[in-house]
Amino acid sequence: MGSPIYDTSSPVLVTGATGYVAGWLVRRLLEEGFTVHAAVRDPSNAAKVAHLDALAEELPGTIRYFRADLLDEGSYGPAIEGCQVVFHTASPFVTAVADPQRDLIDPAVSGTRNVLEEARRTESVRRVVVTSSAAAVYGDNADLAETKTGSFTEEDWNSTSSLDHQPYSYSKVTAERAAWEIAGAQSRWDLVTVNPSLVLGPGISPNATSESFALMKQLADGTMRTGAPDFPFGAVDVRDVAEAHMRAAFVPEAQGRYIVSGADTDFLEIARILRRELGDGFPFPRWTLPKWLLWLVGPFVNKTLTRKTVRLNVGLPVRFDNTKSRTELGLTYRPLEESVCEMFRQMIEEGALSKR
Repeated sequence: MGSPIYDTSSPVLVTGATGYVAGWLVRRLLEEGFTVHAAVRDPSNAAKVAHLDALAEELPGTIRYFRADLLDEGSYGPAIEGCQVVFHTASPFVTAVADPQRDLIDPAVSGTRNVLEEARRTESVRRVVVTSSAAAVYGDNADLAETKTGSFTEEDWNSTSSLDHQPYSYSKVTAERAAWEIAGAQSRWDLVTVNPSLVLGPGISPNATSESFALMKQLADGTMRTGAPDFPFGAVDVRDVAEAHMRAAFVPEAQGRYIVSGADTDFLEIARILRRELGDGFPFPRWTLPKWLLWLVGPFVNKTLTRKTVRLNVGLPVRFDNTKSRTELGLTYRPLEESVCEMFRQMIEEGALSKR
């Protein structure tokens, strides 16, 4: 296992710096004393960057804001100038969209191309770390049956998602393949990807937004009162994901892809943890919904819960092998209980959830 080498003599770029994962990554970079070039859509929006300003005031590092947009070719040029490391974290994380091509595929793929092509033109860049996803490793839980080891590893690639089926997952695998294509066409910098499962835990910003918060809110607001879907998934703490980015960037031997996942779980297990820790003040689900019922009514309740999605995921296990992240990056993972309880307490404190 290599040790990280923090050379703070050059700035580093973080795209999508106001994001959920990016917030904790910026914090870690500032703790180590880096100058962070924070690329955001609107640097003049004081409310959106207030939490980052607060971090910069209390920590040794420095933050500079740059205006950039995923779909605006060349807009990352000023932000990337002089940077040794590029962290590309900006990408949409939503599952229900009106137009998957416009709302998911284009920003994910074009954004990746724009940032990495800018890195290719910038002499100072030595490493690029891209926030990919476990969704680029697999499309459906049923894909586990095709693995060589009975667990998803970095050798696996999602080959089952498409524009019509699991379009979010399709956007992640398409964007990551584009990243490897660009990296392979040059030799000055190397690419490392971080592939987290569902990211949980408190946000740096009290107003943190992510599909993760929307999913967790459904556990407590009565949406799943009658039961939770038996839909196993991997989960990982947002702070562990941020640390994985740090190690991916600054452990010299880091290479390739890294699955970052701390627990294989499901909605009912998380509901049990929360009921045990927070009591019965919320209508947490107590049982799973039958698969046949989800198959029948799912598409009418949630348009992302298609019958194909139900058939290929509900009641089917999922397992992630995080060995590479532990042995090569030296990652240790927080317990699931810590992640979900701290996340929910923050949501309660900020008024996003209230007891019945």
